[in-house]
Amino acid sequence: MHAVTMRANASTLASGAVPAKIGAISGVVEASFFFFQIRIARQLSRRSPPSGRRDRLELVRAFLTDCDVCDRLPLAGSRQAVRGKAVFTARKARASAKVARTTKAVATETTTTTTTAGKVVDDSTDNVLAIILGGGAGTRLYPLTKKRAKPAVPLGANYRLIDIPVSNCINSDINKMYCLTQFNSASLNRHLSQAYNSNVGSGLRQGFVEVLAAQQSPKSKVWFQGTADAVRQYMWLFNESKCEEYIILSGDHLYRMDYKPFILEHRKTGADITVSAVPMDAARAEAFGLMKIDDSGRIIDFAEKPKGKELEAMAVDTTILGLDKKLAKEMPYIASMGIYVFKASAMDELLTEKFPDCHDFGGEIIPKANELGKHVQAFLYKGYWEDIGTIEAFYNANLQCNDPDAPKFSFYESGSPIYTQSRFLPPSKLLDVQVSRSTIGDGCFIKKSTISNSMIGLRTSISEGCVIEDSMIMGADYYEETHECEDLPDCTPIGIGAGTVIRRAIVDKNARIGMDCQLINKDNVQEANEEEKGYIIKDGIIVIVKDSYIPNGTII
Repeated sequence: MHAVTMRANASTLASGAVPAKIGAISGVVEASFFFFQIRIARQLSRRSPPSGRRDRLELVRAFLTDCDVCDRLPLAGSRQAVRGKAVFTARKARASAKVARTTKAVATETTTTTTTAGKVVDDSTDNVLAIILGGGAGTRLYPLTKKRAKPAVPLGANYRLIDIPVSNCINSDINKMYCLTQFNSASLNRHLSQAYNSNVGSGLRQGFVEVLAAQQSPKSKVWFQGTADAVRQYMWLFNESKCEEYIILSGDHLYRMDYKPFILEHRKTGADITVSAVPMDAARAEAFGLMKIDDSGRIIDFAEKPKGKELEAMAVDTTILGLDKKLAKEMPYIASMGIYVFKASAMDELLTEKFPDCHDFGGEIIPKANELGKHVQAFLYKGYWEDIGTIEAFYNANLQCNDPDAPKFSFYESGSPIYTQSRFLPPSKLLDVQVSRSTIGDGCFIKKSTISNSMIGLRTSISEGCVIEDSMIMGADYYEETHECEDLPDCTPIGIGAGTVIRRAIVDKNARIGMDCQLINKDNVQEANEEEKGYIIKDGIIVIVKDSYIPNGTII
């Protein structure tokens, strides 16, 4: 049967049709090169079929041996393929300005840039490893982080926070990603494995997205003590990738960024560390860690949330980093985004040799590296960026996406999409519903209600007569109909019951809200912890806890 399959596929390929996998060899090789598939097929059509699996493997290896790309062609299932050991290719590209590089499915010429010193750098991201920091317990986002890691918090009706850095990496051709976390990582792990692992890269550039949870080891008996300590505990694994640069990202930021110019600037300046920064005005600058630069953009000083004269002393000429004069006058400060590019050798040296007891990148490692004489460079990012690590920031960032004229962040840019899990849900059904300035996720069922300036998440069920204003409804993980509750006493199905009014609130997933409830914070309470009743109020925003039950007629 194998022989027949191989001959049939060989004949098909030789005639010009190229399937995605080559017959019985599909379990061994996934060839992304069009010409290479045809070459193998024509060779197979001239030979007698191999008698067994070992013969088939040997036959494929024989074809690869005399191929000029065989040192870069991974066999399916190989850890070397998935861990990105394209070191030879990357070094060869750095040695010459004219190198044919295979990036996706075809061979292309590497784009190069020459610095003022005459050094040639390439724009390839083959040797870049992304490390996404999942954060700690997420106390500022509690109760949204009660049963999930911070990067797994739902975002924008269809997404999760982790989709932002992962999508930015994919759009920047970075296909090797780790996410570090130590709290409630089950849902995060499930989302990443279902959303990305079979879709990151293709052919010769097959990549991965993996969660690395805190663990005990012979060298470390404690949990992650901070951002730098989390990376330090997994340095052995990162070193196995043989990548020459690490990009450190955060899992709780909302922004869209092409990391290629960032990485290219890091290479052009020859920096050990490059810090991505955003311009700031004086009103917002005191809430951030600020940096001071010289005329070349090299960082010479740091200040953590300075005030008064200390703040004034951190003012810089941001035109050095490319900001126009008008904006530079309005925003004379630069704040760290918590996004860094490290030389792999510099990170290893700093974390394991120079500062083995330091636990944080922004507060310890990077300032100390600067004092040590390491080249720490600034890179200015001019787009929208928001740290959504608090309930208020998270709430505002989501609803600002509904702005019909100029949303600060949009999920609708086709050139750099935000990816997420394919859930295969039906379209949302709205029956006699008045909707204004709102976003409705997949698989929702809404009947005879009014919705304004709200974000309605996956599988949300809203019964007739409801009013939803200035709220984020996260939806549900599964469907539950009314008849499923009939056999249970006082059962309220997942969703929002008839006649309920919700205003300025976040309703977490799988919440069961009864009929004729008023979740409106009628007394304008700013802070309240009523978790045993199913809700918490933070910054005047009502947050309904995940899986909670709000009885009929409840007034908050």
